[in-house]
Amino acid sequence: MTKVIAILLILLMLIQIIKPLNIPGLRRRMDFWKLALFAFAIWTLALLLREFT
Repeated sequence: MTKVIAILLILLMLIQIIKPLNIPGLRRRMDFWKLALFAFAIWTLALLLREFT
């Protein structure tokens, strides 16, 4: 599951660099770092859930 999440979020970051998503907060190409922080948070949450379940 974590691999699927990682691949999808990396693809989303690449799309943001090529053509911005035009979502509030993600209107510029340089905003891909926000997606990286979101990806790290989701990945951490998935690992913690897997560890404690």
